[in-house]
Amino acid sequence: MKIKGRVFILKDKEGNLIKDIDTDQIYHNMYLHITDIKEMGKYCLGNLEGYENYPQLAQKNDIIIAGHNFGAGSSRQHAVDCFRALGTGCIIAPSFGAIFKRNAINSAFPIVECPLIEDYIKEGKLSHGEIVELDFENGIIRKEDGAELQCKKPSMVQVEILKAGCLFEYGKKAK
Repeated sequence: MKIKGRVFILKDKEGNLIKDIDTDQIYHNMYLHITDIKEMGKYCLGNLEGYENYPQLAQKNDIIIAGHNFGAGSSRQHAVDCFRALGTGCIIAPSFGAIFKRNAINSAFPIVECPLIEDYIKEGKLSHGEIVELDFENGIIRKEDGAELQCKKPSMVQVEILKAGCLFEYGKKAK
């Protein structure tokens, strides 16, 4: 599976990848009453300083890049579904909060752990707005000039759940 999209980098005021973005910053608890996934996108990152207007900037297939421990905190599924609502292609970070990671995998939402992404960005090898292709199954980010960055390959189960469309559909096929 390949995902081609625009890189959208979440940086702080000093220009570093934002670490420890929690589920409340991704999707504020005041909107948890919303159950229609199509409506969730307009609140995506609404509680993350500097990115409150992300839903207006978002483009289909955006490849979001963030710092360590993305999705820390509570178990709210909304934190995954708001990205799905916007048509986000993938989120790449050095690491993910455990519950967010599991929710993303179970929902067939692509996430990739990439321990070297922070250095890659600091060195100017990848910039906000660039178009890249992610070879999801192999964990490779490929730039238009052919340069590649190897990330962690997703597990075969993660790939199979993504192909099936969600954990429930994967379970039906596994019988």
